[in-house]
Amino acid sequence: MSEKELMLLLSLIVGVACGLASVALKLTIEFIHERITSWFDGEVYNYLYLIYPGLGMLLAMLFVRYVIKDNIGHGVTKVLLAVSKNESRIRPHNMWSSLVASSVTIGFGGSVGAEAPIVYTGAAIGSNIARKMGLSYKNMTILLGCGAAGAVAGIFKAPLAGVLFTLEILLFNISMTSILPLLMSTVSATVVSYIFLGDSLPFECRLTPFTMHNIPFYVLLGVFCAGCSIYFTRTTLWLEDKIRSISDPFGRWGISAVCLGLLIFLFPPLYGEGYDCLGILLNGGEIDFEGETLLAFFMHKKWSIPIFFLLILLLKVFSMSFTNAGGGVGGTFGPTLFVGAIAGFVLARTVNLVFAGSAVSVPEQNFVLVGMAGLMAGVMQAPMTAIFLIAEISGGYELLVPLILASTISFGVTRAVEPYSIYTKRIAKKGELLTHDSDQAVLTLLKTTDLIESDFSTVKIDATLGELVDVISESTRNIFPVVDSKAHFQGYVSLEDVRKDMFKKELYDKMHVYNYMKSSPAYVLADEKMESVMRKFEKTDAWNLPVVDDERTYLGFVSKSKIFSAYRERLKQVSHD
Repeated sequence: MSEKELMLLLSLIVGVACGLASVALKLTIEFIHERITSWFDGEVYNYLYLIYPGLGMLLAMLFVRYVIKDNIGHGVTKVLLAVSKNESRIRPHNMWSSLVASSVTIGFGGSVGAEAPIVYTGAAIGSNIARKMGLSYKNMTILLGCGAAGAVAGIFKAPLAGVLFTLEILLFNISMTSILPLLMSTVSATVVSYIFLGDSLPFECRLTPFTMHNIPFYVLLGVFCAGCSIYFTRTTLWLEDKIRSISDPFGRWGISAVCLGLLIFLFPPLYGEGYDCLGILLNGGEIDFEGETLLAFFMHKKWSIPIFFLLILLLKVFSMSFTNAGGGVGGTFGPTLFVGAIAGFVLARTVNLVFAGSAVSVPEQNFVLVGMAGLMAGVMQAPMTAIFLIAEISGGYELLVPLILASTISFGVTRAVEPYSIYTKRIAKKGELLTHDSDQAVLTLLKTTDLIESDFSTVKIDATLGELVDVISESTRNIFPVVDSKAHFQGYVSLEDVRKDMFKKELYDKMHVYNYMKSSPAYVLADEKMESVMRKFEKTDAWNLPVVDDERTYLGFVSKSKIFSAYRERLKQVSHD
């Protein structure tokens, strides 16, 4: 088989496997949820909210801590790191471990989404199939992307959104030829999902036809979603860091479980993914909280509804962070859709209340749907994925204009304030993020440790000229690093500097290495990012720079020529025909 034929066949296999994994995750979550809630109702249900989410987090934490012994949270970010730092290799256990941990977490009511774990699972399936087949980095990355795309397509029944998700968020450089495997993967995963889950859309809704006079309100929704996106991203990352600063894992779980249980007890829509609540809002229905929460008494006034849902919008970030940081396994993808829907509902209901009695009125279910796209475009900074995912999962193509409008505004405003998405902000700060800039992407892939040249002959700082000449006679290099008795780098001697004295034997015992030694204009650390290394070369105009560890122990040299050669080779690997 040719390489292209092989890739199409493997992408089909990956797509089917990802479709089956998506179906398994979805059915397992539903099974657990039904088994633990089918035997009670009424007010008892509320009090079990205090117990179930924490129990699910505990089970997931024990599974991860003592069975997997690996960090499997934040699946999309882990996939990005695998591409940039680990040659697109993902550990085999990730093909099933995220499914187990996330299904328990969400099934018991953890306030997170199943989409990031299934993306991690799909990417792991693609990566490990490629590894077993001995494929190159380029093709392994494509199959990893096929797995992620197939996972999104399978969980949402949205093949186009799966492709766009991979292109916008995961793969930094891909050609039209390489899109064929992505399409094959997403279509096959979608077909599998339809076979096992039926042909109903994930978010079926009754929409009102789009009218031009509502455009100003959709613009306002885009700006509102941008503000919510910035709040969502920054609060999530800050809160997770605060919770994870608690060193005792069981203490961290206990605090998170109590806080999460109280939040869900008071605000039932925070339970699990919250998609049941969205289904009601998308069809223009009203949610009756009587007997569901102690705050039901607050819901009898007209302004109490948007205020209550605004609190849900703000607190969803907290419930999600408590779940993830407390030991649960889930993603931010689902909560992003949830918060976006609530944002659209709050704005629409507020507009309708403010203009009550006038001719101005907006369809709330339309704004719920468009809000989902608006927040997704801001939080994930993937506007194309947001537009077409929401259109596919709801059949809401008639709202394509407001979807584009709100998503574009939300993305643009968010990007101006927050340059990185919730998936990329942490790794961008560490310099480990691949971007769509090919030069930057290749520099990110290059590792300083792989480029160290250690075949330079070292000399002691107090060695005589005669000893230096002996070293020179056996070396193929013209630079000689100078070290002290503890192997700490002190400087270097070049052949040009000693050439005039090399044949003057009367100087062999009189002159020493320190008489010829020069200081290096800069040092490179072994774990330093390549972008920083290149800045040092540019600033010093040097051709070789010494590499040392944190204690200044000499390790070798890194040269411009070596970097350029590695750059060209890596560029061939990541470029697609």
